[in-house]
Amino acid sequence: MSELHWQKSSFSGAPDQNCLNIATAPDGTLRLRESDTPGVILATAPQGLAGLLHHIRTRTHNS
Repeated sequence: MSELHWQKSSFSGAPDQNCLNIATAPDGTLRLRESDTPGVILATAPQGLAGLLHHIRTRTHNS
């Protein structure tokens, strides 16, 4: 597998805090990890992540 190019989430805190990182794999899936445990990687399809984010935003705004 080619090396992933990780990007820090714009919602993450200061450089010394734990951050969420995201990368796109060659097969088009998204990879997520936290900076404090970079060896633990979650893989998902873009639609899956979009659905999760939509649910979180909807729930937050309707609470």
